[in-house]
Amino acid sequence: MFFIIIMRTYCRNGNLSRCFKQKSYLCKCICGTTIRKQIFHSLLSMTTMIKNIIFDFGGVIHDIRYENVGEAFVRHGVTNLGTFYTKDFQTPEMDLFEKGMLSPAEYRDYIRRATGHNLSDNDIDDIVNAILIDVPRERVELLLKLRQHYKVFLFSNTNQINYDCFTVRLKAKYGFDIFTECFDKAYFSNFMHCRKPAKEGFEKIIAEQHLVPSETLFIDDIAKNLDGAHAAGIHGLHLAEGTILNLFDEEGLLKKTLTSEKA
Repeated sequence: MFFIIIMRTYCRNGNLSRCFKQKSYLCKCICGTTIRKQIFHSLLSMTTMIKNIIFDFGGVIHDIRYENVGEAFVRHGVTNLGTFYTKDFQTPEMDLFEKGMLSPAEYRDYIRRATGHNLSDNDIDDIVNAILIDVPRERVELLLKLRQHYKVFLFSNTNQINYDCFTVRLKAKYGFDIFTECFDKAYFSNFMHCRKPAKEGFEKIIAEQHLVPSETLFIDDIAKNLDGAHAAGIHGLHLAEGTILNLFDEEGLLKKTLTSEKA
């Protein structure tokens, strides 16, 4: 498995270069200049300075499967929808729904218009929630352990239908609210009225929690969501494979041996 650390480096012309950490420590800047990455930006030094960790939810803490949504549509008789919701694409209406700018009732009406099917509210909720799988117990235990060493936050792009579903399911499973017990605070796009990768959400978390951006790490399974974190001065880690269990040692500290290569 591997984890991609995207760092900010400048070439001799002062241009910002977003490069992947490579064995040669060389990368191409946007102006074409080949530059050598500064050694003090190594992940080893980063892990020792991190005091705050912001986690994505779906795909990082909560297991999800995007294909379930399309399969659920088919089960409800919608077979001609085409690409509707994937890891890399969603409709503008879903963006608005995740920003809390469409109510569940408005979003359900949109689904009926888009599909041409008179689906019931329960049918649509079943389709929307089909993406949700589970939060494994070992991840909850890890998050609780992390709070002994770091300030821990959640920043999730979600919608009200999903939120209403996973909060009830997870409280029934664990017997407590994981969002208050595992995190200093959980932030959800539908309540913040902004979604990743926009930097505004990260800036709000930084300001509200009085965080130092250079001491903060954001972890997400979607690389483009790191853009907003970088714009806000936060370190970003792309969880390309594996789980968050691979990022920390037995004491709940970020592994000093993490690299962008296979680990």
